[in-house]
Amino acid sequence: MTYHAADNRYETMPYRRVGRSGLKLPAVSLGLWHNFGDDKRFEEQRDILRRAFDLGVTHFDLANNYGPPDGSAETNFGRHLKDDFAPYRDELVISTKAGYYMWPGPYGEWGSRKNLLASLDQSLGRMGLDYVDIFYSHRPDPETPLEETMGALDHAVRSGKALYAGISSYTPAQTLEAARILKELGTPLLIHQPSYSLLNRWTENGEPNLYEALETVGAGSIAFSPLAQGMLTDRYLKGVPADSRAAKARFLSDSNLTEESMARVHGLNAIAAGRGQSLAQLAIAWILRDQPKGSPVTSALVGASSVAQLENNLAAINNLAFTADELAAIDEFAVESDINLWAQ
Repeated sequence: MTYHAADNRYETMPYRRVGRSGLKLPAVSLGLWHNFGDDKRFEEQRDILRRAFDLGVTHFDLANNYGPPDGSAETNFGRHLKDDFAPYRDELVISTKAGYYMWPGPYGEWGSRKNLLASLDQSLGRMGLDYVDIFYSHRPDPETPLEETMGALDHAVRSGKALYAGISSYTPAQTLEAARILKELGTPLLIHQPSYSLLNRWTENGEPNLYEALETVGAGSIAFSPLAQGMLTDRYLKGVPADSRAAKARFLSDSNLTEESMARVHGLNAIAAGRGQSLAQLAIAWILRDQPKGSPVTSALVGASSVAQLENNLAAINNLAFTADELAAIDEFAVESDINLWAQ
């Protein structure tokens, strides 16, 4: 059946400006890290993407190595674009990243100009696109000069293969230096994609912290893993399901689900219930919360394994306000839980 997007798709989703740029992103974006590889039925993927766009999600985030297998998420997304979203391309923000291992040999990962630009060409081919809206350096490279990595992002933008440049998992100091280099080259840093959640608050630490650094350079941020790989959902409230990521040790292991960490999760779940939210909705709303200078987070990047899960996550936007008492209660439980898998 031919897909026609909902006429009311822009009526409920709030959109936030990315730093000091002209671009806006939905408060909640859809990440295709999981559930869009070849291990997920194509029809289920289609239903999630269609429903997301109908609910105002205009930003789809990918990377060259998303799957499984590596690259399959982009290939599948390219098919969905062709089948359903080609008429809506100018309403979409599509991003991809490069920097993690993708192919054998010395050029298949990290931040060299060789790797980043080859990866971008491959990603465009898999998705059937002439350009992506945002191209990221997926992680900092300790051996490649930052000038080379940022020069590759600048080239991607100047060549018309990307509209904006982004970085992911860079420290505040690396972020400031990356932004300085890009500014000198004439391509501003648009956005940073860090991991951030109630149980992973590294972005708030340091002088300056990451958000202060981004404010200084005028860049926005999009938080990935806001649900802490599923810990901040009802998935583990009664134990470890056999089909869960923790049971399979896929980016989360049962060693993360200690008695102490689960006590925090249960405490947060009780606060969510008092707000009339699910635990996942509380976690997403907290990411997007207003602070004295406004929310430093442009968008929360969520995944979804079903339409029902997607709808539950997106309903977080219906209650983004927190009282001072609620924030104080949350801070009793929202502490570091050693789940930042992307720390250097």
